[in-house]
Amino acid sequence: MADASLAVAMAHPPKTDMKTNAPPRPHQPLASRRYALEIRQHMAWRWQALILAIALLVGLAISAAILVAAGVPAGELANEFVVQTFLDGQNFRAVLFQAAPMILVGLAGSMAFRARFWNLGLEGQMIWGAIGATAVSMWQIGPENLRLPLMFVAAVGCGLLWVLGPAWLKLKLGVNEIISTLMLNYMAANFLLHLVYGSWKDPKDNFPYSPQFRVFERLPELGAGVGSAILLAGIVALAAWWLVGVSRAGLYLRFVDASPRVAHAAGVPVRRTIYGAVLLSGAMAGLAGFAVASGQEGRLTQAFYQGYGFSGILIAFLARNNPLAATVVALLVAALFVTGRSLQVFYQVPFSMVQLIQAAIVVCVASSDFFIRHRLRRIGADGAKAAA
Repeated sequence: MADASLAVAMAHPPKTDMKTNAPPRPHQPLASRRYALEIRQHMAWRWQALILAIALLVGLAISAAILVAAGVPAGELANEFVVQTFLDGQNFRAVLFQAAPMILVGLAGSMAFRARFWNLGLEGQMIWGAIGATAVSMWQIGPENLRLPLMFVAAVGCGLLWVLGPAWLKLKLGVNEIISTLMLNYMAANFLLHLVYGSWKDPKDNFPYSPQFRVFERLPELGAGVGSAILLAGIVALAAWWLVGVSRAGLYLRFVDASPRVAHAAGVPVRRTIYGAVLLSGAMAGLAGFAVASGQEGRLTQAFYQGYGFSGILIAFLARNNPLAATVVALLVAALFVTGRSLQVFYQVPFSMVQLIQAAIVVCVASSDFFIRHRLRRIGADGAKAAA
């Protein structure tokens, strides 16, 4: 009898979990299951890319629904956003024209965010970059063949100096950089109005903008209607990628981004690293102001900076502070702006609708960070946890 029982047991062994070699847990009703929210230690880059892609698709689906509700035919969305924007030569040149300062301001945001410095003063730094470049033109500083490089240097220096104050307040006195950089935007904007409505007003037509730059003070064209500002933005993006991904400063930035306290304990010069990243961010934003003033407007205008601050934050978030990804995202955001103008003309869609689409995409991508950094684990009846 015992031999028969043994034979039956060997013929029908108990089922076990193939991973743990333990008996399976009994089925638990859905209503009685419990879950614990935990911080995820690490996630493979391919899964991060998948979550970001899903979040972006959700944002695009919401955007499509908004546009359809606004009166845009669903069948025309792909034609407007893809065919007319990227395959039409004139519209594609407009995308490159719009993308140059967006790449620079997106890189500026990414660089500061990598150092855990929330630089919301990108527009103020852009304003001062354009003011510095215009001052060189107004006062005719330097010979003609050096005027454009001097305007470049002045824009970089002014943007850098405008963010130096918030960086010092943050690291020396612990002042919240969100407040200080945001408030400095208003100071810069009002000083810009003081100039273009005052001593820098164009005397020819008495409109609130500066006199037009001379030909040698304008960024030249590369050919076929493409300005050299996009080339400048590409060079800066490659330099930022090298700095972040290859250089020692980039390694320090990764330490600081992960944990400033641990980085300091490991001997990383945390304060110098943050100062360097923040000042470089201000310099890039000032360079974006130079690209708009010298490459697009041809003069200093009163509202050239509007919208770039929010776009820079959007680009940095979508690119997850990666310089090369920020370049691609900036091109897509520029395409969104160009398509938005087309929708305004042909479908009477207000430009605020384009900004609403941007906000929807930002919310979706920002929400994806929660799923990248956290996970749910099911708590079984016996107290053990299993990944959900």
